[in-house]
Amino acid sequence: MKEIAKLVVVLALICGISGFVLAYVKDLTAEPIEYAKIKNVKEPAVRSVLSGYDNDPIKDRISFPVGNDKYGRPVSLVVFPAKKAGKTFAVAFESSGVGYKGPIGVMVGVDVDSNKLTGISVISHSETPGLGARILEPGFTEPFRGQDLSKDLTKDNIQALSGATLSTNGVVAAVNNARTMLAQHRDKMVN
Repeated sequence: MKEIAKLVVVLALICGISGFVLAYVKDLTAEPIEYAKIKNVKEPAVRSVLSGYDNDPIKDRISFPVGNDKYGRPVSLVVFPAKKAGKTFAVAFESSGVGYKGPIGVMVGVDVDSNKLTGISVISHSETPGLGARILEPGFTEPFRGQDLSKDLTKDNIQALSGATLSTNGVVAAVNNARTMLAQHRDKMVN
């Protein structure tokens, strides 16, 4: 009986120490992992929708809370500011809409003075290859550049994809969601 108790105590100590070490490593690596995700996934999208800046939008990014998700967890918006001589002239941030097969993540660039799109870049989707996945093509994303965000965008403002109406609608919805976020959080985005 003493032998079993001794094994239980040793096992409990090993589990406790392992749990502590894992928690410590997770905390230690959380920031570098997030930076790597931003650098490898979001940076190319940010660079495609912003230009003419003299800062590093990735390093100068700002994050602030914008509410809670459907599970009650806090949600933050990450904004990548494009600056010239220290003044923010454009911002990029992620928005989403629902396509045929699920959420479509779109990096949206906006000129803060003219309230016009500097571009969009689809960064995540699960649309049908060869059909809805054409939302990635420059022929689809380029017509968004220069669109005025003072009013809702419709699929009539851009060249909709034939046979992929729901995918087109998902991207348009993402841009309109970005318009709403910009209106609600402009003061925090442009500093």
